[in-house]
Amino acid sequence: MFDYHVHSEFSVDCRVPMIESCRTAVAAGVTEIAFTDHVDHVPVDLGYGYWDADRYFRSIEACRLGFAGRLTVLAGAEVDFNFSTVPAVERFVTSHAFDFVIGSVHYTPDGELIFPNTFVGRSLDDVLLPYLEQIEGAVETGWFDTIGHLDLPKRYAPASHRTYDPLAYRDRFDAIFAKMIAGGKTTFEINTSGLRQSPKTSMPGPAVVRWYVEAGGTYVTTGSDSHATQTVGAGIPKSLEMLELCGIEQVASFRQRQRRLHSINELRTADAAV
Repeated sequence: MFDYHVHSEFSVDCRVPMIESCRTAVAAGVTEIAFTDHVDHVPVDLGYGYWDADRYFRSIEACRLGFAGRLTVLAGAEVDFNFSTVPAVERFVTSHAFDFVIGSVHYTPDGELIFPNTFVGRSLDDVLLPYLEQIEGAVETGWFDTIGHLDLPKRYAPASHRTYDPLAYRDRFDAIFAKMIAGGKTTFEINTSGLRQSPKTSMPGPAVVRWYVEAGGTYVTTGSDSHATQTVGAGIPKSLEMLELCGIEQVASFRQRQRRLHSINELRTADAAV
């Protein structure tokens, strides 16, 4: 079981030491964990000044030594992509020896964090279309191994905007998938955090996964987006079942940005054997 989206004390919105999440991962049956702490640049510096490369990589090495033979510990980052931050993001992703990098969009093009107040005075189209345009831009760069929480705005939509139907945006998703598949480098994650909070479904959900399969996509990554020890690995076994039903047969793992593919059926068989 691979949890490739876990935060630690090196994220501005998390206080959990890596070592504690590693202990929880082993207990939960996770075999590989990637610490993907937030790295945000402008328009609002929430994480970049907080993330310390020297301390981060020392902590990674300490966890690798402490959990050798029990848990594979990977160095990663969740790097925010925004059209205004392109040069800074490129410098960052090419300057560190990561195993795995998530590209995520958390901001509107005008620099506003996508939270419930983002929707005030805006329609779903006003929020989602620019968001998906930035996602497409992130894919086009080829800098990222996976795209985080592909339809994130649904997570923060207030009651007045909970009419989100991904079918209304299928043409935008199809354009994103076409570039993912043609580029051959970037996929998207199944972010299970939505299963345990609003919107009570993964990001993205089954319909979007199925469109990816219909476009020719064959693999994804999995991550809990955990910010607390008790949520490491949460929702991943359930999501593997969903992926199989949608026609996805493989999950990716990474070493030094190099992708490996694993049969979901084999992963589940190995887990059952344990």
